[in-house]
Amino acid sequence: MNIHWILLMALLVSIGQSAVYTYWGKRRLSYSRSFSTDRCFQGDQIEMVEQIANYKLLPLPWLRVESLLHIGLRFERQANLEISEGQFMQNHKSLFSLLPYTKITRRHKITCVKRGVYRMDAVSLTCGDALGMNSTSKRIHVGSELKVYPKPLPLSELSLPTQSWHGERIVKRWIVEDPFMTAGTREYRYGDSMKGVNWKATARTGALQVHKRDYTADNRLMIVINIEDHERMWNTVKEQQRVEWAISYAAGVASYAASQGMEFGFLINACQLDRNREPVRMEPQGGQAQLKRLLDTMAELLIELSMPFDELLQKEAEIVQQRVGYLVISAFLSDSISSQLDRLRRAGHDVQWLPLRGEAVYDKNA
Repeated sequence: MNIHWILLMALLVSIGQSAVYTYWGKRRLSYSRSFSTDRCFQGDQIEMVEQIANYKLLPLPWLRVESLLHIGLRFERQANLEISEGQFMQNHKSLFSLLPYTKITRRHKITCVKRGVYRMDAVSLTCGDALGMNSTSKRIHVGSELKVYPKPLPLSELSLPTQSWHGERIVKRWIVEDPFMTAGTREYRYGDSMKGVNWKATARTGALQVHKRDYTADNRLMIVINIEDHERMWNTVKEQQRVEWAISYAAGVASYAASQGMEFGFLINACQLDRNREPVRMEPQGGQAQLKRLLDTMAELLIELSMPFDELLQKEAEIVQQRVGYLVISAFLSDSISSQLDRLRRAGHDVQWLPLRGEAVYDKNA
């Protein structure tokens, strides 16, 4: 008889504690997740910080936090962390146990292996009783975002192949200062090198003046990328890594242009996140603020065709007013593209083509 009572009491306790955890387990439970920075470059290592708190008297024997994250964020392996990867997403699971009125902070090291915008909209919290008889779940909106910029190519790699038109001379004048070709002076702009200051002109005018190099007579550069890999391409881009290299190249050119006080813009027939399917165009401007806007835009690029490249160039020729130097990065030149480039030249713009080869030196680790 005593055994029966003991078994009955054990059953009632089990059912009771299961009911308590079902009702109270997910109450007064908070969770937050953030990155150690909201912007970084491809290849950088950052931290993802999780904070979870149990603001009640009831302890939680186990609590599982589960969310989907893009495989472009590579996590280091650590205890109580399970990661299962798919083609594009990875299922991220963390396991905790929480005493009453306890907060836990956990840090995960992440390597950002791919350019893009990474958003964490929600996480799922699942908790249960000590006997595993029942569990209850809740979803919490997180709303954190990370922008991963393309890694700009170093200056040593920013040169045209020798087989391209006109060789390397003109484009190198766009991105490398020529100290022997001066054309007067101009006012100092943010980002100008102090070694270019003209002290005589500064003393004469009372305002900081710098040498105006010959290339600054055409000191507006538009960096143009064609994501099409062949003529009459449909929406799907097969060689996306080649386009990623072009974006990194453009970021390197823009970074150097900003450091030299040049004005630079950006044009690409891809789409931008959260925008209509329109080509992306940034009017040439100078300074570090323009560079930040450009890198933000590049992080948001989707490698999806928004407009055929010849139509993009035709539209550009119709709206551009001031003289601009165009650096065109494209895998091919069709007759229609060449015709639009010639139209820009006839309008007085300097146009150079960088052929985007299939054997371009991509980052093999990306």
